[in-house]
Amino acid sequence: MSHLFSEGQLGELRLNNRIIIAPMCQYSAEQGAPTDWHSVHLGTLAQSGAGLLIIEATSVTPEGRISPWDLGIWSDELGDALQKEVEKIRHWSPIKLGIQLGHAGRKASVDAPWKGGKTLSDSDGGWETLAPSAQAFGEYRTPRAMSSDDIAKIKQAFVDGARRAQKAGFDLIELHAAHGYLLHQFLSPLANQRTDNYGGSLENRLRLVVEIFEEVKAAVSLPVGVRISATDWVEGGWDIDSSIALAKALDARGSAYIHVSSGGLSPAQQIQIGPNYQVPFAQQIQQQVATPVIAVGLITEPEQAEAIIATGQAEFIALARAMLFNPRWPWHAAAKLGSKIAVAPQYQRSEPHHLRGLFSV
Repeated sequence: MSHLFSEGQLGELRLNNRIIIAPMCQYSAEQGAPTDWHSVHLGTLAQSGAGLLIIEATSVTPEGRISPWDLGIWSDELGDALQKEVEKIRHWSPIKLGIQLGHAGRKASVDAPWKGGKTLSDSDGGWETLAPSAQAFGEYRTPRAMSSDDIAKIKQAFVDGARRAQKAGFDLIELHAAHGYLLHQFLSPLANQRTDNYGGSLENRLRLVVEIFEEVKAAVSLPVGVRISATDWVEGGWDIDSSIALAKALDARGSAYIHVSSGGLSPAQQIQIGPNYQVPFAQQIQQQVATPVIAVGLITEPEQAEAIIATGQAEFIALARAMLFNPRWPWHAAAKLGSKIAVAPQYQRSEPHHLRGLFSV
């Protein structure tokens, strides 16, 4: 059996392979609630054969949405709506389900990507944004610097969202501290100019992420992991050494995994894009912690994914756009790597003649 299709574990959650579907925003919710689009979209991905499906960034407060069309979990009603989606998937698929809890901070209140993704004014349906400091992201609106009371409310919102996620039936919770959103903003010296206990030194800038992790983990019985950006790709910004320090702090506190991406904090970023371009960051972190690391970044071929796991660069790989382009990617990977994969009985007769034995029963 290939390494990619071996069993793996995130905290106490066992997965039947090392393939994870990373969160991908759909900008298709209504007042924070999932729509029929989510049923179709998630239903398709649930039949992919991946070990874990993490649904898109779901905001813990209304103002934390990236756009007016983001999913939310700031009320019991929204938690109940998500539970219905979980139940639909559970009825037809054995895939494990995670949810990414987030807050967009200064990158909130923007239009959908296919509408230009520009910042929205109040008259266009936008809202006041929050951030560690009153510094805008590029041409976005200038956020309001968060008070101590704001920080306390955000921490409680993450805890409340996590409790609702557990009640909704998710198997795992991911905290979004990557891609320039609120928790990443607190981590990076480029966005965090605070002079209190949440700013200045690396220890202070780590504080909010670590505190939220601790409080969420104490509030639920699910595995809790964290997605980070390993570097801002800007000189003087958040970097791999800082990411290793954060990973060690989370590892010591029982994080189920570290999901390693990069960038998103500054318009000045200079990203060197190519196949596996973020995998070296995952490898450096994996070498420093015991907790499993998830690697991402232009992993498109089964042989790439297999090599990452086989050589110990990371324990899991995650796919996003590649899975949108080809929702059956795990099927084709199993075929290429000589493994078997379980599929729904409705699809078993699609097994190609030259691949007899690919589908396990």
